[in-house]
Amino acid sequence: MTEKRLYHSVADEILKLISEGAFPPGTRLPGERELAERFNVSRVTVREAEIALQALGYINIKTGSGVYVLDPAHNNSQGLPNVTAFELTEARLIFESEAAALAARHISDENLDHLEELVEKMSRDDPQFSDASQDADREFHLTIAAASGNAVVQYIIENLWKIRTEVPAVREVHAAICAVEEASHRHSEHADVVKALRERDPSAARQAMQAHFRGLLGSMIDVTEEKALEELRKQTTESRQRYLDSVAHSSTA
Repeated sequence: MTEKRLYHSVADEILKLISEGAFPPGTRLPGERELAERFNVSRVTVREAEIALQALGYINIKTGSGVYVLDPAHNNSQGLPNVTAFELTEARLIFESEAAALAARHISDENLDHLEELVEKMSRDDPQFSDASQDADREFHLTIAAASGNAVVQYIIENLWKIRTEVPAVREVHAAICAVEEASHRHSEHADVVKALRERDPSAARQAMQAHFRGLLGSMIDVTEEKALEELRKQTTESRQRYLDSVAHSSTA
């Protein structure tokens, strides 16, 4: 098991304060700078922790306003839908491409710099860094969703990512893709999105995000076909072995 990452610990500390009543539902959390000083971490780590807590339904990040504690009753307690990885990725293509187009009009220089840092994390071709790379991928997309300035779009994308990370069949397909995907490929696709965002070009941002997901869909088809072939080979081997066992049993009877 990999070592628990720093932002997880900060998220746990914030959640503990919320559960103890230090920040009741509806109240605003202290700013990133204050929380960073309180927990002796960077503002980036605080931001990562807040994004994680928002995805879990504990807080709501309102761009330009602050971070607010949600009522526990608002947490999504319903079961997640039984969908395929392909269906989920099609939906993500639709919503995240438009989120990128909206973000191109609103995103701050600070968020752009942070996105570039995340792209660099994703580009590391090191098996021991795979968990951190996937975390960076998730934060990359959720940061753009938040920068869209549209709370509904942001909510939908957060829940799409919840499906991505919590539905076993979907998670399994993505793990298979990550196992064969080259770091340079991850870097170029995400870097193209950041480039379009930095140029404040909504059309280019939309197209770059669409290209990213079309590539992901292609990889998904390849992986799914390979898994189907592996299953067929397994079934064929089992059938052959049963036949040989039957012949051997008949010859000794």
